[in-house]
Amino acid sequence: MSLGFIVGKFYPPHRGHKHLIDSARKQVDRLVVLVAVNRAETIPGNLRHQWLQEIHPDCEIHSIIDDLENASEPWAKFTMEFLGRAPDVVFSSEDYGPIFAACMGSQHVMIDRHREEVPISATLIRQDPWRHWEFLEPCVRAWFAFRVVLIGSESTGKTTLAQQLATHYDTHWVPEYGREHWERKLAMLNVEEDKNTFPSWSPEEFVHIAKEQHAREEKGARIANRILICDTNAFATGTWYERYFQSRMDEVDLIGKQVRCNLYLLTEPDVPFVQDGFRDGERIRPWMHQRFLEQLQTQKVPFQIINGPYEDRLTSAIQAIDHAMAIASTDNVT
Repeated sequence: MSLGFIVGKFYPPHRGHKHLIDSARKQVDRLVVLVAVNRAETIPGNLRHQWLQEIHPDCEIHSIIDDLENASEPWAKFTMEFLGRAPDVVFSSEDYGPIFAACMGSQHVMIDRHREEVPISATLIRQDPWRHWEFLEPCVRAWFAFRVVLIGSESTGKTTLAQQLATHYDTHWVPEYGREHWERKLAMLNVEEDKNTFPSWSPEEFVHIAKEQHAREEKGARIANRILICDTNAFATGTWYERYFQSRMDEVDLIGKQVRCNLYLLTEPDVPFVQDGFRDGERIRPWMHQRFLEQLQTQKVPFQIINGPYEDRLTSAIQAIDHAMAIASTDNVT
């Protein structure tokens, strides 16, 4: 059984890496891919490991902390110890490959050294992932997607604005799952007996809502076109729990702390309230807005208050997003 070996940082994995691994896999019975992780790198090594496992389920993916000397001999010694023997073939697209393979007595196969078949590198991705979006797999895109989350009290135009922003940026948007859940609860009521009564909430429902909202956001990030627009997120679910139970719930807040967001847009309740048959009522809006504002002021993600007439809000939101993205584009993960 022939054994092939590939080692790299995959920081991050891209279509060039996919071409390398796919080409190698066709030539050997067993292919081991090793992710070398430096603790200073900002994309976690375990995440890169997971991405490669998802992209290449028919390969053996491993990862190690890279504290070896940057030379072929120590790497060759480590590789043979790690594999239990020398690989039959070493695949690479770098100049170190032939020397590294020779140190183990292995054959070397160079694949697309000059990046002619797949013109991309991890350095280019890190410098500007949005410019090179087409070279990323969906799971990697989810990491780099610029996430914009709209939060606010009821009847402040969040959903309409989210749809408008998704259209403007030609991207995907994630609806508010809590609304869907609430409408389903109301639909299950006996209309004759409960037509004037809203159903009650249970703490467990908010845990479910937070988890489902987070899951849908992660799924949406995979298909977003550089920007993901979210009509609320699990961070906001904790405040809705507080609204009904006058306290915080640790389990819901823990889910909220796991969300990733690059910009919050807080819609102000300075527009007329519209009762659509599903909303609590206008009286709660000032309190909700103030609580959202207090929480946004204590966290690190930038936020922008969106106020004024509905016809002006889209322009304000676009300006806020473009500004935040311009700042973010000057940063990289190297």
